[in-house]
Amino acid sequence: MTNSIHDMGGTHGFGPVESEPNEPVFHEDWEGRVYALQRAMGATGLWTIDGGRASLENLPPLAYLASSYYRRWFLGLERRVVAHGLVGEDELAAGRALRPGMRLNRKMTLDDAKAMSFANFDRPSPGPARFKPGDPVRTKNLHPATHTRLPRYARGKLGTIEAVRGCHVFPDTAAVGAGENPQWLYNVVFTGRELWGEEADPAIKVSIEAFEPYLVPA
Repeated sequence: MTNSIHDMGGTHGFGPVESEPNEPVFHEDWEGRVYALQRAMGATGLWTIDGGRASLENLPPLAYLASSYYRRWFLGLERRVVAHGLVGEDELAAGRALRPGMRLNRKMTLDDAKAMSFANFDRPSPGPARFKPGDPVRTKNLHPATHTRLPRYARGKLGTIEAVRGCHVFPDTAAVGAGENPQWLYNVVFTGRELWGEEADPAIKVSIEAFEPYLVPA
């Protein structure tokens, strides 16, 4: 979540979130094809899941707001295949290959796709966790130009450690090709009034997952 249109948590003016009873996985056939393309191209290993998220976050604001969920996935995938030299922008515009493709190090079969599972991001810890459940913490007031998992509405806020969730790949570095840089991950709980002021419902509490580099002792 960079300081972009993608980071919409707590933003006013977009109306209520309305659930769809018995919502299907895909509303249109093309959405399923986009999902399949996303998984298949991820198997090339050319980018991380966090790099994929960053490609959506950095879409132009008007394009982001005008797009459905899977159209954002599609636009982000277009950006990644161009950035990694798999496809040229002229080929996307033409709708066909204009030159020989880049040879990848592996072929993906149908059996590979059926057996594919989501990656595990647990990693050995570089040292002991700095915080424990019950510790008061404050989130840093970060404004990175690249990917982060700390939402804007929770920056610079006072919270309490609820749980330690182990050590994991750090998305902020993985998204930009700067390595896994494993970091401790915590559940941090905030009051609604801490996040949104005295007019917020005093009964509301919000929990987020926050990596150790986002936190300082309070």
